[in-house]
Amino acid sequence: MAKRNRSITERVKAKRRKEGRGTGTGRDYKPELTIQDVSSIGLATRVLGWTTGRIHHLMSKLELKVFFGFDWPEAVVDIREQFPLDIEETKAIAAELGIAHPRDRKTKELVTMTTDLLITIQNGIHEVVYAYTAKYAKDLSRLRVMEKFEIERVYWSRRNITWSIITELDVDHTLVANVEWVHFYRPLMSLAPLSEATVRQIETLLVPRLHLQQTPLRKLTDESDHDLSLTPGRSLSVVRHLIANRRVEVNMKVLIEPEKVLCLASRS
Repeated sequence: MAKRNRSITERVKAKRRKEGRGTGTGRDYKPELTIQDVSSIGLATRVLGWTTGRIHHLMSKLELKVFFGFDWPEAVVDIREQFPLDIEETKAIAAELGIAHPRDRKTKELVTMTTDLLITIQNGIHEVVYAYTAKYAKDLSRLRVMEKFEIERVYWSRRNITWSIITELDVDHTLVANVEWVHFYRPLMSLAPLSEATVRQIETLLVPRLHLQQTPLRKLTDESDHDLSLTPGRSLSVVRHLIANRRVEVNMKVLIEPEKVLCLASRS
């Protein structure tokens, strides 16, 4: 099987412009880069976003964790990953700063720089946009990394948009782990072959028991599976669905562990 050629050429850039890469918002947004466009040694991920209802392309495990952290808060109304920066402007900024603009290693073509995540937050009647770059802390000591970040910082400052670097040290790992645990289960179809009626039946049985805050979660879901003659594990999947849809509100600052009592928000 032929190896995919990921080199940047004028033809590649023209094709991406024609496809509308970097345009649109919400469900209609198209990222500048997809996981097919980069070599990420298996670390890239495609995930269906709750906020946007579309597939997101995350290029590292850290980007994925940061994404999960933003896909939970209700104030976040849009997430745009791999957002392209205007190449003519970044070229000018690089020249002003005396920094070499990123180029493709093979073709030497100028590369369109991207910001990892552009987050839109509803603040009252206004929407505020924030730009974020996800990078591991150890990489921040590399001069070339910081040079490219300086181009990015200046680019967003000229638009009065706050730009920040997020490292693994800034991630709320408990929140992210909880969101990741329930993320797949938000759509009803993830519970197939359970019907909506059966899901409601499980919810009716389990929720009052969860609120008693006396029994470990897995014991409750095992009892539910037994009482309703379900395949083991079905009720636990439904709990994940209910949490994802906020029909069971939990304290997301406390790690969800099925072997322990579920910490509900009302009792936190």
